Amino acid sequence: MTTETEALTIDELAARAGVTVRTVRFYGTKGLLPPPVLGPRRVGRYGREHLARLELIEELQSRGMTLAAIERYLAQLPPDLSVRDLAVQRAVVASWAPNTVETVSRAELERRAGRALGEEELKRLAAMDVVERAGEPDGDLFKVDAGLLRLGVELLDVPLSHESVLAARAVLTEHSRAAARELSRLLRDAVADKDAHDRRSLSARMHPLVVQALLTTFQRSLKEELREWLDEDG
Repeated sequence: MTTETEALTIDELAARAGVTVRTVRFYGTKGLLPPPVLGPRRVGRYGREHLARLELIEELQSRGMTLAAIERYLAQLPPDLSVRDLAVQRAVVASWAPNTVETVSRAELERRAGRALGEEELKRLAAMDVVERAGEPDGDLFKVDAGLLRLGVELLDVPLSHESVLAARAVLTEHSRAAARELSRLLRDAVADKDAHDRRSLSARMHPLVVQALLTTFQRSLKEELREWLDEDG
């Protein structure tokens, strides 16, 4: 397993993921996390793949999966998944849950984000519809979309202007809604002759499969577009 150039101590890994060191060690003993790479003085170092896998485990746990179910889920995945592939898996898992907006304190918001959040960062998260101040404009209570929080926090570190991030969000929203409408129509026509129970059952089974197919297709298409763009620059 590669560390993709990043080398984190167990304390740094836990802080980045918003969990305790004890939790990291527990997942390691259960085989849910690969062992760290041993560096000088035999100090364990963790990479971005460790962080991505840890975030996927936390996402699965937040959806109510038991430890045994998480072990089975991870056992079905290829052992050499990249950081991007793990992020796609996490996005699929997150899509299973309904929209969840909670009201939390600033301290709890920062704990879940895994970092301190300045006023400018809070404004950017608000512009992305990830958080919204609850009550007083300068208060310390926030409404937070739990399903979008990790993504929003990661976007804070992307070297793009705020305007570019919002423009990209608008493009994704527009085209994903169009795809959802077309897929919904196709599925509705395909199950038109079935009863209500069968339609609901099929919808529940198809949801994660369709989302994963969309994410995988988009990921490959984006990779091809970026490759062409980089080749033109080269």
